[in-house]
Amino acid sequence: MVFESLSEKLQNALGKLKGKGKLSEKDVDNAMREVRLALLEADVNFKVVKDFTKSVKQRAVGSEVMESLTPGQQVIKIVNEELTNLMGESETKINFASSPPTVILMCGLQGAGKTTTSAKLANNLKKQNKNPLLVACDVYRPAAIKQLKVVGEKVGVPVFTMGDKNSPVDIAKAAIEHGRKNNNDCIIIDTAGRLHIDEGLMEELQDINDSVNPQEILLVVDSMTGQDAVNVAEIFNEKLGITGIALTKLDGDARGGAALSIRTVTGKPIKFIGMGEKMDQLEPFHPDRMASRILGMGDVLSLIEKAQVSIDEKKAKELEKKIRSQQFTLDDFLDQIDQVKNLGPLDELLGMIPGVNSKALKNLDVDEKEIVKIQAVIQSMTLEERTDPSIIDSSRRKRIAKGSGTTVQDVNKLLKQFKETKKMMRRFTDMEKTMKKKGKSRFPFF
Repeated sequence: MVFESLSEKLQNALGKLKGKGKLSEKDVDNAMREVRLALLEADVNFKVVKDFTKSVKQRAVGSEVMESLTPGQQVIKIVNEELTNLMGESETKINFASSPPTVILMCGLQGAGKTTTSAKLANNLKKQNKNPLLVACDVYRPAAIKQLKVVGEKVGVPVFTMGDKNSPVDIAKAAIEHGRKNNNDCIIIDTAGRLHIDEGLMEELQDINDSVNPQEILLVVDSMTGQDAVNVAEIFNEKLGITGIALTKLDGDARGGAALSIRTVTGKPIKFIGMGEKMDQLEPFHPDRMASRILGMGDVLSLIEKAQVSIDEKKAKELEKKIRSQQFTLDDFLDQIDQVKNLGPLDELLGMIPGVNSKALKNLDVDEKEIVKIQAVIQSMTLEERTDPSIIDSSRRKRIAKGSGTTVQDVNKLLKQFKETKKMMRRFTDMEKTMKKKGKSRFPFF
């Protein structure tokens, strides 16, 4: 889980202040010592840690906190604000050209996920009604062009290539002309990487930069490399003048050192974060939302945005009608499971709910295989059985279990869950009717 280790330690350190009616400077010092250790263990840059804890302490021992009725909560609020400032205060969006096309130069070391991130970005831009073009300028790595074509096909975005015999500068120039002729308003140039930074890599990137004058130079770095990612970003920024950073593999980064250091060290914003391998798992970076998640305050806005994108509004309205008329079937149950799965991993979703801290999630067994099992059981039923589960007798249960590769106990468990769900929905509907009779507003679940 994102920042799992850091999140748990920070919440523990600050949690000790919550119950205190009055805070002394010593209480703040003790808490800041734990915060400092947590950040250093998370591989956050030493200078960043020093400045961060100093800033929090200065504010925490002021009258704003010491005279407050809830001093512990005030310190947590200060830490939240300072964490947000550390990561960039607010979302920084792509700088689009006033007259298309917008040229985005992607750069970074080999293995950071540059080619995949280029395709994910193209997919992201498509959702904003843009018409992107991917450009294959990595003429050195074997199968680099082929890889870009494959991921481009996955997201339905054309790939411009001239093979591996032309220079990257010539390919980039030709791609701009091609994009203009074909009304591509965003051109994403996937460049070559190296295993380490060298003069040849930087010269080539500078030549491409000079020839196409991009609006954005996005550096792709692997967040799991911690301080190495920050050092790479610092050098790329000095040599190339990057405009933003895309942090990949953040979903597997339990520490978070790169995300918390990179903005302060480079002065350049994190614009995107990679949260998984799927093509739709590149997200705009919101420092305020990430700070809230780290401190166990949830991220309701991101959860709502995921729901708006993933949940079919028409189906949701149809479901509401069925619940009201007591016509909820196992097909509807299956449909809801599919829609929840589209939102992403369950532990990630739970982490966005305020009050659910990392420690609680650590002990929670979120078994995705159970969902697959439920789907298999329902799909092994006949249409008649899914519409009216009351007809499923012992012989039918055996047949369904055999057809789904599960056990009769699994079938029984699902039917019991479905029965309980229908009961709960009936209660909500009855409560809403009662509230309407009393002249109160509609029940908030509908």
